[in-house]
Amino acid sequence: MGIEKIAVLGAGQMGNGIAQVAACAGYSVVMIDIKQEYVEAGLAAIEKSLARLVAKERMTQTDADEALALVSVSTEKSAAADADLVVEAIPEIPELKFSVFAELDAICKPEAILASNTSSISINEIAAATNRPDKVIGMHFMNPVAIMRLVEIINGSETSEAVTAAVVEASERMGKTALACNDSPGFVSNRILCPMINEAILTLQEGVSEP
Repeated sequence: MGIEKIAVLGAGQMGNGIAQVAACAGYSVVMIDIKQEYVEAGLAAIEKSLARLVAKERMTQTDADEALALVSVSTEKSAAADADLVVEAIPEIPELKFSVFAELDAICKPEAILASNTSSISINEIAAATNRPDKVIGMHFMNPVAIMRLVEIINGSETSEAVTAAVVEASERMGKTALACNDSPGFVSNRILCPMINEAILTLQEGVSEP
């Protein structure tokens, strides 16, 4: 199950970060959002981020130019029609994600993998909005995407092993550490983080420590 073209839905902070690391890994990328001003802002953010990496000598100008050349933009979801992998990075509104995945299911080629960057919404519920639950998976990047190494790969109950393997391989090609897990509230990172936050609040409430 080869992945060569990636569509990223959403050009905000997470979306443009995902588009950047995908392009730096040599993938052809189309970044999609609902307004031209949004995709232009996302592309500008990628340019700025790449310039910082060049200035810090973490990549060459040639590599930065080649990565940027791999990124195209669109305001139409139909631009994802020939993508091998679609990564959704839109606001965390369940109904919006369900609607978008239903649209992508109709637009994308049958073999395309549909991934969500959600940090908390059930992958099984997202998959239920499609006719390809075996090809729906979570791909939760951490912020800032260009810096953070971890990516949670969340399997729904019907996600195929081949899809999981392909997404793990793509994540590693992007220089990430892929952590595969099953669909569960909070997945792994937030399930661990939330109790830590609760304990921090309790230490203040109980007067154990000052802010």
